[in-house]
Amino acid sequence: MKTLVLGTALLAFGAGAAFAESHSVVRMGTEGAYPPYNFINDSGEVDGFERELGDELCARAELTCEWVTNDWDSIIPNLVSGNYDTIIAGMSITDERREQIDFTQNYTLPDPSAYVALTGAEVDYTGGVIAAQANTIQAAHVAEAGATLLEFATPDETIAAVRNGEADAVLADKAYLEPIAAENDDIAFTGEEVLIGDGIGLGLRKSDTELKEKFNAAIQSMKDDGSLNELIAKWEIGAGF
Repeated sequence: MKTLVLGTALLAFGAGAAFAESHSVVRMGTEGAYPPYNFINDSGEVDGFERELGDELCARAELTCEWVTNDWDSIIPNLVSGNYDTIIAGMSITDERREQIDFTQNYTLPDPSAYVALTGAEVDYTGGVIAAQANTIQAAHVAEAGATLLEFATPDETIAAVRNGEADAVLADKAYLEPIAAENDDIAFTGEEVLIGDGIGLGLRKSDTELKEKFNAAIQSMKDDGSLNELIAKWEIGAGF
């Protein structure tokens, strides 16, 4: 275990050093599968709240940025190994993740998590089977609550698990679930909302302190002039600052 931790730390240092040497293009890593935060549009391009936010942050920080997509379950390891330079993918800031990577200040407040189930179904939130996307704060919450956790690689698969009877309910960000519940008569919100985490921030390698400072300054400037709240309202992802 110690050897693995040391190897990861050395890998992160090497990746950070490589970025510091080039410093020409910042590669923005996202999932592209979690609307409205990030998704792939009909033109095959990354779109959503975080695409618009990321482009504005890069402009304010005077950085040239490009977008890279990566599956959620390997998004932190591939940041550490240098496949891209940031994670901007609806990732909540948690103490567990801080052990592996660093974060900027938050660019959203904690978004309520919510449950959806088949319309009219009764759900046991502590003893039933609850689906969640793997390696998320919602998956950790389900496990801690005592329910049987059913994890999936993508959020779409969690909804399918409820429809086919594998799971009693899904726990996910309310902003992700709202359009699904609104557009489908068979899926409805159930139970109480849950606040988890410290909001969403950009994930970075711990060695990239200069990049963190640039993005922190850009995020703060958007908070100060109200443009971040305007973007949050536009994409309907929760309360503003």
